[in-house]
Amino acid sequence: MTGLYSSIQPADSVYLSTRTHGAVFNLEYSPDGSVLTVACEQTEVLLFDPISSKHIKTLSEAHEDCVNNIRFLDNRLFATCSDDTTIALWDLRKLNTKVCTLHGHTSWVKNIEYDTNTRLLVTSGFDGNVIIWDTNRCTEEGCPHKKFFHTRFLMRMRLTPDCSKMLISTSSGYLLILHDLDLTKSLEVGSYPILRARRTTSSSDTTATSSSGPRTVGSPCHQNDSGPLSEKHLSRPSQREGGSPRNSLEVLTPEVPGERDRGNCITSLQLHPKGWATLLRCSSNTDDQEWTCVYEFQEGAPVRPVSPRCSLRLTHCIEEANVGRGYIKELCFSPDGRMISSPHGYGIRLLGFDTQCSELVDCLPKEAGPLQEIRSLYSHNDVVLTTKFSPTHCQIASGCLSGRVSLYQPKF
Repeated sequence: MTGLYSSIQPADSVYLSTRTHGAVFNLEYSPDGSVLTVACEQTEVLLFDPISSKHIKTLSEAHEDCVNNIRFLDNRLFATCSDDTTIALWDLRKLNTKVCTLHGHTSWVKNIEYDTNTRLLVTSGFDGNVIIWDTNRCTEEGCPHKKFFHTRFLMRMRLTPDCSKMLISTSSGYLLILHDLDLTKSLEVGSYPILRARRTTSSSDTTATSSSGPRTVGSPCHQNDSGPLSEKHLSRPSQREGGSPRNSLEVLTPEVPGERDRGNCITSLQLHPKGWATLLRCSSNTDDQEWTCVYEFQEGAPVRPVSPRCSLRLTHCIEEANVGRGYIKELCFSPDGRMISSPHGYGIRLLGFDTQCSELVDCLPKEAGPLQEIRSLYSHNDVVLTTKFSPTHCQIASGCLSGRVSLYQPKF
């Protein structure tokens, strides 16, 4: 696969006919690779056959505002979310109308996750809420839902592949990890144990600035606007026999190269397909630096539920082009986890943990080392905001600020 991806030429790219639908914010393939969906700035969702590059359909009024994220629940059903504060469910077999619209968020909804075991949909938005939707009881009126978690400055939320952890990134530079996840319980203030905030650097308290305004100093986990949670506010956690507490919260400030004395905003968050690591895109509080960083999960529970721990270790990183300031760039792992596709100016870079694209576990450095550039592909005329590997074919998609979608694949 390394040879195939390395052989791709920029001239091999295929432009999809997206016309003028505004910026491309997200790309998502169906699990079987037969459909590529495109989330657009101007309320539309586009569907393509990625093999033939033919346009399938345009959902011209999928939402009333920007479409931010798309998530397939299976090969037929997919969900979209929007700045109009709603989530919509769609069926590929009947695209003329939505299956249903979900109401519950009070601000822009930014990403969607799905637990295939419980069939629970998980969404997060700029209202700071993570909401759980029970698709087992979905009707035309919507799905039963509940608020699962709340934090200030929420940017992105992800579930690990086995749904044992939830990771939440914030515009204030914090990364929250809920361990031993139980989505059936709502986490109101005081209902979860805190495994103490840890920093992977010795820097002072983080001060950062979001793209829309000033960031606030301090932890994102607050009882109210007057101050952070303290241990006296915490209830005694439920704990399984011989195991760690369910939904234990860990608060980290991930180490970012060049940012030891400055704050940063974690704008993009992805998980390794085997659950070995997390992939972050971070920008400095002054927007003058941007980094892609890989953090390995450190396994093993703390000796005591409240003992300090640090679950992540920085293993690889690379500085990015830092163009298109203020826009979030969504990067991704390849299906086998050996490569990273990262937006880089007017194109994408394919990155590996070493030049042979070895497994992460086979090339873990003692100290953080650089990601290796395998291939650069520049074919856009504007800043690339999102990129995605096909789950089934040797193909990469990228979308840019002016609305163009490119497909890269080797010529045989």
